[in-house]
Amino acid sequence: MKKLLIVCSSLFLLAACKKEVDELPPATQTGANTFGAKVNGELWVPQGFGPIPASNILEARQPGHDLIINARNFASSPNETEFQIYIQNVTTTGIYPLNSNVVHPSMDASYAYYVKRTMTPENEWVTSAAYSGTVTITRIDTVNRIASGTFQFTMMNIYNTPQPVTVTEGRFDVRLQ
Repeated sequence: MKKLLIVCSSLFLLAACKKEVDELPPATQTGANTFGAKVNGELWVPQGFGPIPASNILEARQPGHDLIINARNFASSPNETEFQIYIQNVTTTGIYPLNSNVVHPSMDASYAYYVKRTMTPENEWVTSAAYSGTVTITRIDTVNRIASGTFQFTMMNIYNTPQPVTVTEGRFDVRLQ
């Protein structure tokens, strides 16, 4: 019995290890519920923790004409990271700038936000006039509830300036809730 417990515990620990990401998800426009980017050159995708499914690792909403995407990575628990991209007045495909000064993410302007935390935030980054970028919406389909696009930006660290974060090759293809 003791050996069986050890074997089961070992299998659980192996399954709980962080899944290595070796490529970004493809850039699609089908509502595939994908999100990925390079953060300072390293691949980043939303992930749950080991064998425990996390249904809320990727969420997209469109209240009115605004688009909000949340992508979370819990794979390195207790450390976790999260992106939030908020774009105002998305009514058509096109390029949307992320270049407004926001002290902390709010609904006052379009922004991208990234947080690294262990229970509470260790570091938070946000786009601004000095650290900016764009989101290119390649599909916005309110009938089929699909939003797709690409993004790239640099963000300033809210706590420990300057320590900027550069996000490149970002892409998403999400179903709107």
